Amino acid sequence: MDINTLLQRYAAGETNFKAINLVGADLMQADLIGANLSHADLESANLMLSYLSRVNLQRANLTHAQLSGSNLNQAHLIQANLSDANLHGASLQGADLRSANMTLANLLDVNLVDADLRNADLSGADLTGACLRGANLRQENRKYSANLRGATLRQADLRGANLKGADLAQVDLRGANLNEAFLRGADLHGAKLNGAMLKGAILSDANLAGADLRLANLTHVKLQRSILTDVDLNHAVLESANLSDAKLTRAQMFQADLRQTRLGRADLSRVNLMESNLMEANLTDAYLARANLLGANLTNAILCRAELSSANLSSAELKGATMPDGSIYQ
Repeated sequence: MDINTLLQRYAAGETNFKAINLVGADLMQADLIGANLSHADLESANLMLSYLSRVNLQRANLTHAQLSGSNLNQAHLIQANLSDANLHGASLQGADLRSANMTLANLLDVNLVDADLRNADLSGADLTGACLRGANLRQENRKYSANLRGATLRQADLRGANLKGADLAQVDLRGANLNEAFLRGADLHGAKLNGAMLKGAILSDANLAGADLRLANLTHVKLQRSILTDVDLNHAVLESANLSDAKLTRAQMFQADLRQTRLGRADLSRVNLMESNLMEANLTDAYLARANLLGANLTNAILCRAELSSANLSSAELKGATMPDGSIYQ
C-alpha cells in the first residue's frame, strides 16, 4: 500500500493497518491518531512531527525511524523495536513501552511522564534532559526489569519514578533530579551521580559501589542495607538520611553533611570523614576501624558501642557526644 492510499483510507475512517509494510516511508507530519499499526514494518520511516497518539504500534519495527517531535502520547508500543530510532523531543506521555527495544535510541529531551517502561531495554540510549516523572521502570522479578546500563540520563527529570530493581550500572545521571524516586534494590554500581538531586529517594538495598555522588543532595534519603563501598560522597549532603546497616568501606566523605544522619550498625571501616559534619548523628554499633575523622564535628553525636579504637579522631569536636562506653564527652 502506498502512502497516499494509506492516508486516504485513514481519512475515510479506516484504522486497521496491521502488519503494513512502510519501510522508508515519508510520513512526516502525518495524522494517524488511534490507528492500528501493530506488527507494521516502519524501518527507517520518516515520522517526524507526526500525530500518533493512542496508535497501536505493538511489535512494530521502528528501527532507525525518524520520530523527532512526534506525538506518541498513550501509544501502545509493547515489544516494539525502536533500536537506534531518533525520538529527540518526542512526547510519549503515558505510553506503554513494556519490553520495547530502545537500545542506542536518541531520547534527548523526550517526554516520558507516566510512561510504562517495565522490562524495556534502554541500554546505551541517550536520555539527556528527558522527563520521566512518575515513569514505571520497576523490576517485576529478577528476569523482568528495565535495562538502562550504559544509558545517558544527564539532567533528566526522574522525580517520583519507580526504578525498583532497575539496572542502572555505569549510567550517567549527573545533575539528574531523582527526588522522591523509588530505587529500592536498584543496581547503580559505578553510576555517575555527582550533583544529582536525591532528596527523599528510597535506595534501601541498592548497590552503589564505586558510584560518584560528589555534591549530591541526599537529604532524608533511605539507604538502609545499601552497598556504598568505595563510593565518592565528598561534599555530599546527607542530612537526616538513614544509612543503618549500610556498607561504606573506603568511602570518601570529605566535608560531607551528615547532621542527624542514622548510621547505626553501618560499616564505616577505612572511611574518610575528614572535616565532615556529624552533629547529632546516630552511630550506635557503627564499625569505624581505621576511619579518618580528622577535624570532624561530632557534637552531640551518639557513639554507643561504636568501634573507634583505631579511628583517627585528631582535632575532632566531641562536645556532648555519647561515647562508646556510654559516657558523655565534656
